[in-house]
This record gives sequence, C-alpha cells and structure tokens, in this order.
Amino acid sequence: MARQNYHLNKRLNQRLLSSRFDVGTDYRRWLAAGGGHGLDAALANPAAIIDTIEAAGLVGMGGAGFPTHRKWRAAAQAGAAAGPGKEAASPGTTPTIRYVVVNGNEDEPGTFKDRHLLLHTPHQVIEGALIAALAIHATHVVFYVNRRQRDALAAMREALAQWQTSQLFARLAAALGHPLELALNESSGRYIGGEETAVVSWLDGGFPFPRSKPPFPAQSGIGGAPTLINNVETIANVSHILRDGPDAHRALGIGEASGTKLYSLSGDVLRPGLYELPMGTPLADLVFGCGCGMLGGKAFKAVFTGGPSNTLLSAADLDVALDFDSVRARGSSLGTGAMIVLGEGTSIVREVARYVEFFAAESCGQCPPCKCGTFQMARLLHRIDTGVATQRDVDALASLATLLPRSGRCGLIDGAATVVQSSLRTFPGEYGL
Repeated sequence: MARQNYHLNKRLNQRLLSSRFDVGTDYRRWLAAGGGHGLDAALANPAAIIDTIEAAGLVGMGGAGFPTHRKWRAAAQAGAAAGPGKEAASPGTTPTIRYVVVNGNEDEPGTFKDRHLLLHTPHQVIEGALIAALAIHATHVVFYVNRRQRDALAAMREALAQWQTSQLFARLAAALGHPLELALNESSGRYIGGEETAVVSWLDGGFPFPRSKPPFPAQSGIGGAPTLINNVETIANVSHILRDGPDAHRALGIGEASGTKLYSLSGDVLRPGLYELPMGTPLADLVFGCGCGMLGGKAFKAVFTGGPSNTLLSAADLDVALDFDSVRARGSSLGTGAMIVLGEGTSIVREVARYVEFFAAESCGQCPPCKCGTFQMARLLHRIDTGVATQRDVDALASLATLLPRSGRCGLIDGAATVVQSSLRTFPGEYGL
C-alpha cells in the first residue's frame, strides 16, 4: 500500500474535538476559539437539548456505543413529575437531586484519548457537562478522573475554578433555578473503577465494586438519586452539536455514521498517537495513513480493536469501516477506539497472555469465576507461550473461555474470555491447533 495515497485523503484532516488542543486551560482563549456558543444555544431552548442530541446520532464513546439521548432522557424523567426543563418554574421549592458524572477513569491498556481531552481542552469537556446538567436539570456535576493522571487533574481544577466565576455559569444557575455544584473526584485508579455501577459505589464512599443491573444509574445512582454517567469523549461532543446543529454533526461521518472518533493508535506502527477521524473511516486509513504503516516493513498481522477486551481483526479486515455497526458486523467492537496493531513476527499468544494477566490483576475479586477464571486462563496462556503446554492445556483454555462469559457482575470476565476465544479462532496455528 503506497503511503502517499493515504496522505492525499482529505478525510484524515477532519478534526472537531482535537482542533483546540492548543487552547489548554485558558478560559478566555476557549471563548475566543468558539467556546461557550453551545451552552448559549442550550440556554436559549433547554427543552430541545435532548432532541438535538438524538437527532445528531451521538452515541457513547466509552465502549458500548449506546445512544446518548436514551441515557439522558431516562435521567431527566427519573423522579420528575413535571418533566425535564420544567422544574425551574417553581422557585423556592427543593429540586430533585440529580447527578451528571463525567467518567474519566480510563485505565485500559492502549487507551489514552480521555486524558488528552482533560489535559488539553478541559473547557470543552466542562461545557458539555454543563449542557447535560441543563438537559436533565441536575443539581450536581462530578468529574471523575483517574488519580494517576495528575496533569489532567491539575488542568481540570484550574479550568473549573474559572467556570465557577464566569457569567455563563451564573446564567446557567439562573436558568436551572437552583445552585449547581461542581466537583472533581479522583477515582480509585483501578480498571474496574470505570464500570458505571462501580463509579456510583466509589462516589458513595465505598469500594468500586460493580453491582448487578437493573436498576441502572440513570434510575438509581449516587445516594439513590438519578445519575447520568457519560464518558469524557461523549461529553466533549455535546457543545459542538448544540452550537452547529445535529445535521452538521451527522455530516462529519462517512456513510451512515455520525460525527468523528478519537483513536488511540499504538503497537507495531511507525507513528503511534492520538488521531481524530470521521466515524466510518476505513481501518487501513488509520494504520497506513495516520500510523504511516508498519514498523520495520513488517506485514500487518492483527489489531486489537477497542482495546484488549475485544476480538482480534486480521489483515482481511483492513477494509472495515471504523464505526460501531460495521465493526460489530465483523464480530468485534469499536469500544473506546483503542487500536493496538500487531505486525508479523509478534506472538499472538504472548500478547493475549499479557492482557489476560492485566484482567486477572484488575479483577475486584467479588465474583469467584472472574477472579479464579482470569488467573487460570493467564496461567495456561503462559504455559502455551513458553512451550511447556500440552494439548490438554489448550483444551482447558478453550473450555474456560467458553464457560466463563456472563459469570460476573460486570464485563471484565467477558472481555478476558472474548480475546482468548478470538485468538483461538483467528490464529489457531499459534496454539498448535
């Protein structure tokens, strides 16, 4: 594939979220760069916010691709007799407690998009969260950030201090009819702490243990109150949608896809990094255009899509459009947009073993099948990788990967089993099959 052909593709220059990475924490520069107009538009017609998000086709960028408007509508309606946007008509009454939580825990290998947004454009994230607060009539907004990301935490503290003394924030509070509390909370720093019910547990003062659903946080979250939890990248899109309109957002994507997506590209590529592309861009454009191809002239072998908890795609899938539906149709998931690329000569078994060991270490231990199962799969993978395994070990690994899914309260064990199953199916020769 000729590298220059990809650089001529103008789709690779489409940027929305990353175009203002140079603004940093300066609130005045954010306004000068077009910030604030999204919140202005939301304040002009609060009742239309959720409909606008729905029309834009925004989905959750934290992994599942769940329609954003459905979460927002559920949180807005939970516990509200009057409906969203109407409670402010009764000054002096006690508002229904509702939370907006911006989830910036981001602790999965190969994923680093959210920390860039928090560090380089914190005002973009804050403005989106404030629009969400207006949409569901929230009383609290919590920015939940991985405690290991010290620079991002510092940037958010500085940015939040500027918003709390701004005229825009005062106008928002007046529109809500009650004070809006902004808080920055350091997460536990554990991978499992990013699961939405674990977020609730931590913010309630407990250990970040996931729990079974329903009820979903939008129905009963922090302190039993309706709680809207969205990923950082999802929230960062909101101000642009309100400012430019839903049609403009949809037009950014390719085909049926809407908007843009941030991709954390790493592994055996010449130029790893964070890239923003139109949703629906082919995988080959990301790898050979943005990533400038493979290290050492190696052939492309595989990619972990959406991080290590999804199925592997092979060279036969380089044409896949990077959007949630198209990647799902190939039996994988777009996930967080992390793309870990492997070249020929890289051991699939060794890479899978490394990631399953990560899952074993990060299991909270609440569900024995998860804690014990991930440990056993990691042990078997290590035996296979070091050449001391028997056929019984390979069979046992395949059996565990089939039996363990859906045996835990969250998706950790499912992700570990999925990547093992995928590697066995796609690269059986590496297991001696």
